[in-house]
Amino acid sequence: MAKLILSLEGSVIREVPLNKERVTIGRKPQNDIQIENLAVSGEHARIMTILNDSFLEDLGSTNGTLVNGNPIKKHILQDSDVIEIGKYKLKFVMEAPAAQPAEAASMEDFEKTMILRAPAAAQAAAKAFGDTQGMQAAAAAAPAVAVVTPTPGPAAPAVAVVTPPKPVEEPAVAAIQILNGPSAGRELVFTKSLTTLGKAGVQVAVIARRPQGYFITHVEGAKFPVVNGKTLDAQAHPLKDHDVIELAGVKMEFYLKRQ
Repeated sequence: MAKLILSLEGSVIREVPLNKERVTIGRKPQNDIQIENLAVSGEHARIMTILNDSFLEDLGSTNGTLVNGNPIKKHILQDSDVIEIGKYKLKFVMEAPAAQPAEAASMEDFEKTMILRAPAAAQAAAKAFGDTQGMQAAAAAAPAVAVVTPTPGPAAPAVAVVTPPKPVEEPAVAAIQILNGPSAGRELVFTKSLTTLGKAGVQVAVIARRPQGYFITHVEGAKFPVVNGKTLDAQAHPLKDHDVIELAGVKMEFYLKRQ
């Protein structure tokens, strides 16, 4: 996960993890990073983080935003980039992912069934797999199988075998087809986890592939993308098969590739 190191005249003030999709910077208190200085605009800049990429955008501030000494309107952040807002500096740092514990790394090799003592099998299964909603969803899709084995003795408990839920499947490969303009009929298949669409300086959006499916997010421009005739907001929006996207004057159809 990436983070920002806020400093003033060489003294570190604090570190801010970029653990949200959208982080705002400015003088007003509603900003995620508030900098109380007259050189900083009320809503000065924002950083959007999608998967492993972070985008910095100046929000029309009075004194501008610099990255590595150069004024920017929009910038894809790289490790060790230094953002300058007034006299303050924010260093962008990409942290290496933590080493995977040996126990977690070997989970795929773990037993696919768990042995639990009745009658607390249901509660223990819910704890093992996250929460009761997840357990109920798994039970609806593939009911758990319970095998009760009687043993001699009045106090001997029964044994239940509970099958864990199936892992989440990756979304199908998707593509878009241009519907108007000189490129009408052209197809673009999403081969990467993050695809940028639009015209720089006019309107830009990104389509990200997540385990839950494909999501479109506005990145740049005064106007937001339109999906099926509805203007989106600043949040990531899930895409469905045959959705029609309007972006920078171009209409395109999103669809899932049949394999």
